Amino acid sequence: MPEPQPDTNNDPPYELIYWHVIPGRGEHIRLCFVEAGVPYSDTAFIEGGMDTLHTYISEQNLGDKVNPPPLAPPILKHGDLVISQTPNILLYLGPRLGLAAGQGNDIYKVNALALTALDGFSNEVHNCHHPIAIDLYYEEQKEECLRRVKDWVKHRLPKYLGYFERVLSGTASGEGPWLYGGVLTWADLVFFQTLDGTSYMFRKAVAAAKQSGKYNRVFQHYEAVKARPRIAEYLATEKRQKYSNYGVYRYYEELDVVADE
Repeated sequence: MPEPQPDTNNDPPYELIYWHVIPGRGEHIRLCFVEAGVPYSDTAFIEGGMDTLHTYISEQNLGDKVNPPPLAPPILKHGDLVISQTPNILLYLGPRLGLAAGQGNDIYKVNALALTALDGFSNEVHNCHHPIAIDLYYEEQKEECLRRVKDWVKHRLPKYLGYFERVLSGTASGEGPWLYGGVLTWADLVFFQTLDGTSYMFRKAVAAAKQSGKYNRVFQHYEAVKARPRIAEYLATEKRQKYSNYGVYRYYEELDVVADE
């Protein structure tokens, strides 16, 4: 199996601007750097890093001649380039870090898979604990949260798991265990991270899905990514920040339900 071949010739340093304490959406970008073995700086672990982050998202920041101001992290600075939005950053980094399946239109197929994982296992999951309004605390919408979660684990979780099971069963995935082209891409890392977070948040529902035997390829894929040498080493370090009740993936015991409840 070919290893990623990062393009690092005469490259300026990669700088990730993201929150400290939570893995959040910045984790997808970290995993790409880790898997590719490419150095990067990370404001989450740099003294004064949060000051840097707040400067970028300040209402006083108007950007510059070529870079509009970002709305929110994650933000990537690479030389004179400043871009934001997780899928946008991944689309930029994937080919550069050797995490794209091939050439030409392959990157858009990989991107579609990554976007689907982010839709189902990140955006929808996040909205399970904030179904009414982002600016309201969870405690202010608990009743609505439980109603949404019960519906999500019954209908949406099997929908997305079933989709990725079909992808991994299809010929376009290659000989496996990867999602596309028979090689590991940034979509595989995104799918791993989103499923990992979802498994933290909805432990009973994901465990039931695994035990059902309907999604064996999905969970084999998860273990295959987790076993990658650089990923495994990273997951065992403090740089792999723990989930908490401040990020995308939050554990509330009262929301840890299975579809039949």
